Amino acid sequence: MDILDVIKSRRNIKKFKSDAVQIDLIYKWLEAAKMAPNHRMTQPWEVYFIGSDTRAKLNHKTNFGNAPFLIAVVSKHGASAVEKEENALATACFIQNFNLAAWAEGVGTFWSSIGITAKNQEILEVPKDYDLVGVLGIGYPEIIPEAKPRTSIMNKIKSLP
Repeated sequence: MDILDVIKSRRNIKKFKSDAVQIDLIYKWLEAAKMAPNHRMTQPWEVYFIGSDTRAKLNHKTNFGNAPFLIAVVSKHGASAVEKEENALATACFIQNFNLAAWAEGVGTFWSSIGITAKNQEILEVPKDYDLVGVLGIGYPEIIPEAKPRTSIMNKIKSLP
């Protein structure tokens, strides 16, 4: 699939088939994800594979659409507030790279912010000097939703003198 088609067709999947995703594919997409831009090559991301006990403790309202695989992606704080923000943004790029690599091979993701609460950060064992950027459900989509309308990019462009 052409990269523009991958970007335009990717969706946040909310209902997954029970079919397992091969772990070697997960590693392949994580390897691709690490090519995300990151200031000063901080590579601030870390990935936690979430097992069934931890998943049950999270008690997500839809169980992540019954995705067969679950990961959390965290970002290490930097030496300053600016570096902390840069690291979080780089980690978001890491997640997007992962999502697009998976989608290009027919696997969907569900990006959840469930980890922002103190309780869930404790469940996920997120260190104090890290931010949890997302919990991802990963699997083969049972339902692929239609694209939601987007504002024209022409309405989002500002020209500066």
